[in-house]
Order: sequence, then C-alpha cells, then structure tokens
Amino acid sequence: MDDYDLLVVGSANADLVIGVERRPAAGETVLGSDLAVHPGGKGANQAVAAARLGARTALLARIGDDAYGRLLLDSQRTAGVDTVGVLVGGAPTGVALITVDPSGDNSIVVSPGANGRLTPEDVRAAACLFQSSRVVSAQLEIPLETVVAVAGSLAPGSRFVLNPSPPLPLPAEVLDVCDPLIVNEHEAKVILGDACASEEPEDWARILLSRGPKSVVVTLGSQGALVASADGGVERVAPVKVDAVDTTGAGDSFTAALAWKLGTGASLAEAAAYAARVGAVAVTRRGAQESFPTAEEVASL
Repeated sequence: MDDYDLLVVGSANADLVIGVERRPAAGETVLGSDLAVHPGGKGANQAVAAARLGARTALLARIGDDAYGRLLLDSQRTAGVDTVGVLVGGAPTGVALITVDPSGDNSIVVSPGANGRLTPEDVRAAACLFQSSRVVSAQLEIPLETVVAVAGSLAPGSRFVLNPSPPLPLPAEVLDVCDPLIVNEHEAKVILGDACASEEPEDWARILLSRGPKSVVVTLGSQGALVASADGGVERVAPVKVDAVDTTGAGDSFTAALAWKLGTGASLAEAAAYAARVGAVAVTRRGAQESFPTAEEVASL
C-alpha cells in the first residue's frame, strides 16, 4: 500500500469570487469587485494542498464536460495530483458562489452539479485506489451515501479522515472509522445538536469522541485547534499569528496537511500543529488553491 500517501474523495467546483464591503441583507443589493474564477471544491482543494506539500495524492471526484471541468483538471495536474479517479460527465461542473469581506471572512453558496452524481458505484469501481492509499480523506459536498461507501471501502491499515462540511448527522458506520473527525465550531454544534449545551470546545471534543470516532480535531480559527483521542486525552494546539487576507480554502489546507502528516507517522498533535502552520500561510493569500503553500514555504513561516 505505497502508491499514494493520500486519496481524496470529494467535490470539485469552480469558485466564483466577489469581494464586498459587507454582505447584503435580505432584499438588498450591494456592489462588489470584479468576478474572479478559481478552481475549488473541498475535495479538489485538499488534493492540491496535499500535493503542493509533497504528498503523493490522488483525487476521486466527478466534474462536467465543460470549461469549468477543464479548469479543474488542469489545476489538479499542474499541482501533481493523479487524476485517474476524476470522472467526467453526468451534470455540469459544480459551482461555488463566494463573497469575501474586507476582514477576509467569506460566505459560500454551492451548486453541487456533478458532485451530486458521485455515487457509491463510482467508489466501488475505484477499489484499486483505496487499496493503494495510506490515508483516505472525505467531506460532505458529495452525497452522504457515497461517503458511507467510502467508509466501507478502506483497505486494512489505511486511515480515514472526515471533515463533515457542510455538516449533517452522521451514521455510525462513518463515525466509527473516523481517525480523526475534523470539525469547526459550527460543524461541531450541528452534529452534536441538543447535546451541545457547553460552550467549551474541550467538551465538544469529548462528546464527539463518545459517538464513535477514534480521534477528533476541533479547529478554532485564530484560537488554534484542539485534538482529542481515547488514549491521549484532549490537547490544545497553539494558533499561528498572521494577518489574514482571505480564509477561503484555509480549512481544506489544514485538513490535507493533517491527513498527509498522519500518514507519515506523526502523532495527532504533531500533525495538527503542522496543519495550523499550513493554514496560516494560506490565509495570507487570496483565493483557495492558489493560496496553498509548498513545504518550503511552510518551513520558512
């Protein structure tokens, strides 16, 4: 099992980005910057981020037979991602509409397009990719039934990393193989529901851990992150202080870096600390994939 350090199964979108002074209220129109089109989608972002760092990476995704799809294929190949698992056709390429305010915070609306046509059958047909991958990473911009199929397709000894975004209630067969489950504050609260009475991230991590995952990571933005496992307890990961320009894709770069480092044998805390550095570099640059650093750039931070 040494062909790929990381197999990413997930979405591939064209990001249509507009800068705004503030987000519009209901019924309001605001003017923004010129439209910028970038390759994106959580799956495609994670694959590019990992490959930029030096990981041998493959992507299993579905795109449309259109200009946006060609943009995404070009970006993957330029980064060094193996696109043998990228399927073409079935629907137009997915699109994300993104507004970015002056502080760098973003709001996103996604039209799934071809991402919604990535099926469990596609996962089963890609069995050779799963058998050849140390770590498998997924998100929830593809159908949940497809993520369930991913969880059931892992090779013996491989590790499953899940970022449940956008958040949904997760079945036991998915939770039980997460190592780790990576959530931000919003995702943690949605998944925990009524069980989330506490405002302490340490409590969220412990409750999530009791639901079945082998480990949990809670990202806390400018406050860093925390990691939790049954045998290691809960540990804080210090933030990396930078001047944020654009947070688009930062969570994807964090997840990709953490998944890759875990595959190299790093501990969960070590992997999260490295991933925090990768995310810190990414937020100092505009865009998603074009903001992802190389290993040398992370080392120089």
